[in-house]
Amino acid sequence: MSDEPRVRYEKKDGVAYVTLNRPAVLNALDLRTHAELAAAWDDVEADDAVRVAVLTGAGDRAFSVGQDLRERAALDARGTPPATFGSRGQPGWPRLTERFGLSKPVIARVNGYALGGGFELVLACDIVVAATTALFALPEARLGLVPGAGGAFRLARQAPLKAAMGYLLTGRQMTAGQAARLGLVNDVVAPEDLDECVADWTDDIIRSAPLSVRAIKESVLASVDMPLERAFATRFAWEERRARSADAVEGPRAFTEKRPPMWRGE
Repeated sequence: MSDEPRVRYEKKDGVAYVTLNRPAVLNALDLRTHAELAAAWDDVEADDAVRVAVLTGAGDRAFSVGQDLRERAALDARGTPPATFGSRGQPGWPRLTERFGLSKPVIARVNGYALGGGFELVLACDIVVAATTALFALPEARLGLVPGAGGAFRLARQAPLKAAMGYLLTGRQMTAGQAARLGLVNDVVAPEDLDECVADWTDDIIRSAPLSVRAIKESVLASVDMPLERAFATRFAWEERRARSADAVEGPRAFTEKRPPMWRGE
């Protein structure tokens, strides 16, 4: 087994960069990759200096083509129970697709193929920046599988139902432009402009108050399926912390004093 890490993890200026690092196999996701990803997400959440994470794939051919089917076939041959919805009990759990309490925003930087579990990772991110070369698909129906890492659930929530069903039932690919028209992608740019566009997003998030960002992400994702009356009545942990914070005072004060705010995250 190669000693090369399956996931490269770096932190710089408040941004955590999480890179799927198997370019020779188009960043396919094996069990070791999932375990290394879990360690990265644990650190993203624990390190208050990290304000935002960027998830991408090594090389320029693929973000990720999803589950390593060679590994899956070997597991099947050994009698390992087949995978279904969710990853509880498997390496890397909870994976990003089930890490519902992750309070930091995650940006997907997509160049090339984002297929199967790769597309499911994209759907689990908060902001998506795609190169014009990006291609998305959930091909599980063609493989006797299901999009068990949330693709069946998230695509039907994030795109119109008829469009989602069309892609889910056929495994058809969608271009970056089609994904943008369905509201699945925030920006589509030329490959050479991908890093600059991602940096624009990370810079804007870092300029925002860290507790506000976490409170907004938590409250939006927790309430998206709630009736409005219930949403207004719900107590959100990060919002309660933000409301009592020094930053909640600092923002209006800095605006009044015509100076940049000095966020403390407390």
